[in-house]
Amino acid sequence: MKMTVKRKLKRALCLAAPGLLLSTLLAGCATAPPRSDTADYQAYQQQNDPLEPTNRVLYAVNDKIDTYAMRPVAQGYVDITNQPIRDHVGMFIDNIGEPARAANFILEAKLRLAGISLGRFLMNSTFGIGGFFDPASQAGLAETDTDFGLTLAVWGIPAGPYLYLPVFGPSGVRDVLNLPVEYYATPVKVAPASGALTDFSYAETGLHVINTRAEFIGPIDQVKATSLDPYATFRSLYRQSRDSELQQIEQGSAAAPATQAP
Repeated sequence: MKMTVKRKLKRALCLAAPGLLLSTLLAGCATAPPRSDTADYQAYQQQNDPLEPTNRVLYAVNDKIDTYAMRPVAQGYVDITNQPIRDHVGMFIDNIGEPARAANFILEAKLRLAGISLGRFLMNSTFGIGGFFDPASQAGLAETDTDFGLTLAVWGIPAGPYLYLPVFGPSGVRDVLNLPVEYYATPVKVAPASGALTDFSYAETGLHVINTRAEFIGPIDQVKATSLDPYATFRSLYRQSRDSELQQIEQGSAAAPATQAP
């Protein structure tokens, strides 16, 4: 089962986000052109990068870490696994995040999608053996992704200036608020604390990071090899990805429930 292409390296460090957000707000935001000027407005949306010099430095640091640490580990993981195994690991990780997605859909007033998300969690956690399989999709409960950053977007809060965060990578003033919310809004975090649960949380986080990076080895290598400015390309792809996810939420909430053929 093909996974949603948005699983990013979001778990682990959350303390840097408030400081980065504050410094960005204090630095000020570029003034957006009027929406009537379509070409200029779209270009502004794709860039909106008043902290570009700092962002490029952080991108360069992250790129070195990725080149000499993350990518080799991910490649080793690919070498000892196969695609079906990585897909099932991705399904398991996605299933852990379903309750948080359902909560965000409720905040977005997308009750149909919230019901689908809860249905997916219940079905995949039981018949799907903890989420390693995805019978919910086969039953017509297709996955739609969301997070707190997209919830804020549904509420009408603009994306704001682009940010490139240490460890996490591409983000924005609005989306950076998703990091601490996503970290705590999982079944693992709300369950009673225990040593075994803590070990599981660390293992799941590490596996999430490695499995996600493994899925993007090819696309990231291609951008670095073919783009004249990889930083600008990744910035544009991130903005496009977030816009696409927001459109999928709107389309999914308006779609009629799927019916099964007799």
